[in-house]
Amino acid sequence: MQNSEPLVSVVVPTFNSERFLEMCLKSVREQTYGNVEVIVVDNYSTDKTREIAERLGVRIVESGAKRSEARNIGAGKASGELVFFVDSDMELTPDVVGECVRKIGEGCGGVIVPEVSVGEGFWARCKALEKACYVDDDLIEAARFFKRSVFDDVDGYDAKLEAGEDWDLNQRVCDAGYKVERVNAFIEHKEGRLSLRDTILKKRYYGKNLKRYERKHPNEARQQLKLIRPAFVRNWRKLAKDPIHALGMLLIKTCEFTAGRIGMMSSMSATLSST
Repeated sequence: MQNSEPLVSVVVPTFNSERFLEMCLKSVREQTYGNVEVIVVDNYSTDKTREIAERLGVRIVESGAKRSEARNIGAGKASGELVFFVDSDMELTPDVVGECVRKIGEGCGGVIVPEVSVGEGFWARCKALEKACYVDDDLIEAARFFKRSVFDDVDGYDAKLEAGEDWDLNQRVCDAGYKVERVNAFIEHKEGRLSLRDTILKKRYYGKNLKRYERKHPNEARQQLKLIRPAFVRNWRKLAKDPIHALGMLLIKTCEFTAGRIGMMSSMSATLSST
């Protein structure tokens, strides 16, 4: 019997993702919504990523592309009329896909799935507090579930963006006149044992690639890239209830902000020296 539910293609870009991939893929398999295919786009992992994907019976596409382009490649291989982009360190709660499909059925072109941060240790708890401030924040949250025709209409992710690509796509979907809403179901983003050093290095790397996003969306970037984001002011009561982790969050954000700016400046210097 033919399934009357629209097919959802879940695209998962990976690179050496053995730590969380099985958890991620099993959470997709255990969705209450049944008509789902999974496409793993793997950047030639050297760990057990491919072995895990093969054992769980998902489709694997190998590509040396970075994250944004890998998502586009996965979408290009997808058969579904709906596409859902999930990172390999994310675990879906059981009703995520079903709620997203219902939102699309109500006329949405894109759907935001709120994220909560889960990890071990002091810094992970600080990051979890930060992420909690972003729930229902249209400036920070971005759609990751799309009607396929909408995703194609706006040409998918900007493959030249390695930072801010989710904000960029969300903005272009809205600018094209499509409705974007959020669901109540959520994603757990697994941070593991978060290291302040690793966080700083990651933000420095992203900072090198943020200038292109800033040029494309200067008004939004001015708010999104602030040290003290509007979400923190709006959620001051939440922060006041947990002052120790709020102070730790402020320290992380200060380090990330500084690292990001250093990355942006080094990228600008490299561009100038090459001209």
